[in-house]
Amino acid sequence: MEEKQYCTFYLDDMFFGIEVTKVQEIIKYNEMTRVPLASGVICGLINLRGQIVTAINLRRRFELSQITNVHNFMNVILNTGDGAVSFLVDRIGDVIEIGSNYYEAAPETLKGVARELICGAYKLENGLLLVLDIQKVLEIKV
Repeated sequence: MEEKQYCTFYLDDMFFGIEVTKVQEIIKYNEMTRVPLASGVICGLINLRGQIVTAINLRRRFELSQITNVHNFMNVILNTGDGAVSFLVDRIGDVIEIGSNYYEAAPETLKGVARELICGAYKLENGLLLVLDIQKVLEIKV
């Protein structure tokens, strides 16, 4: 049984995970530079120690209600083939290790855009860990 580690976070009451190997770091909210004419899911650009990082609001990407105080968001900085990108999330969970035998296809109960952005789920004692499909999240239509 192969085990994987996931960096976990929350959007509303949904519990998400991204493989730890894809996560560069987690930081508190940073001021951003707006990007004119960018998609509404792009919050702006962050200067992370000289590295320019695009920040994507996952609440908007999942078409969830918006929170007015974005300063409470956390940034999950990911390494992608095109450089670093930040996912703005409500709050951070723990790093958890899960056996692959708990992995299942995305639940049929997922509706709308969430159905496209989730590649699978793990059944846990206290709920589901939804595994984010990073490539699909990054396919932003203008």
